[in-house]
Amino acid sequence: MKRLIIISSIITATILLGVSFTLVNSDNETELTSDQIDVDVIMPTKVSRPGCEIENLCYIPPTIQISKGEKVIWQNQDSAFHSVTSGKYDSPTNLFDSGHMDPDEIFIVEFTERGIFDYYCTLHPWMEGQVIVK
Repeated sequence: MKRLIIISSIITATILLGVSFTLVNSDNETELTSDQIDVDVIMPTKVSRPGCEIENLCYIPPTIQISKGEKVIWQNQDSAFHSVTSGKYDSPTNLFDSGHMDPDEIFIVEFTERGIFDYYCTLHPWMEGQVIVK
């Protein structure tokens, strides 16, 4: 009987750990969903309406500086879908693209080259940000 209880406890703990943290890899991009990830850039509430670009608050912070080899983690904290897509709305660069991010979804990109990387939201073209890699 003790053996059955121990096995049941191990199975339950394994299931709970799997539910509390989801990690999905696709090509060179990583998407995570968890409440315990340190986020670098957020998409705050109500940026799906024009106006956030006036004070450059569509992505917070609008510009982030990192070192070569570091990752940037974005989180959609809005109730609307958003994206993190490299380039500008009228000239995408196809370096990275989160696709449509659900509310609370996280997107991660590792920057392996130095440079200035612009990005925008494909659904809301006034939303623009920049990653500077030193």
